[in-house]
Amino acid sequence: MIKPIFDNTRVRMQKALEAMDSSLSTLRTGRANPSMLKKIMVDYYGSTVPIDQIASINAPDARTLTITPWDRGAVGPIEKAIRDSDLGFNPNNRGEAIFINVPMLNDERRAALIKTARQYAEDGRIAVRNIRREGITEVGKLSKTVGEDELKKAEAEVQKITDEFIRKIDEALEKKESDIVGG
Repeated sequence: MIKPIFDNTRVRMQKALEAMDSSLSTLRTGRANPSMLKKIMVDYYGSTVPIDQIASINAPDARTLTITPWDRGAVGPIEKAIRDSDLGFNPNNRGEAIFINVPMLNDERRAALIKTARQYAEDGRIAVRNIRREGITEVGKLSKTVGEDELKKAEAEVQKITDEFIRKIDEALEKKESDIVGG
């Protein structure tokens, strides 16, 4: 009766961790990575679509990204979307493909990226704590059918799961910060 609550809590916390990881992956680290462009939306024939749905994105080396649209008519809109984004890239249109030289990060930009990464991590922690609260509420609803000792053990188990996911969030943040500082 209590185990499904633990399983549900763990699954939901894993989804919160994955959402935070996805947000962190969009942050620049100084090294070219195709996921840096993941959040760019392109105005393509009257509709707004994610860049990775109309082009392939590759990182042939640590400082270069290449975007090759499947339709040559998309080169201009992709170039405009990248130029208008907050990433600070200057795309180089070469007819059939777009090349981006990923510049080194300056100290001011690194500090801003670290601040953003910390905000993503805090959002993840808040989501995990909200899931913990809901899990403990679910355990509390069982108070009529299980003993007080079992309730305390169940609440402690929910807290243990929460601590595990908070630790994973902190580790992901630490790794991202070191990538930003070292990139």
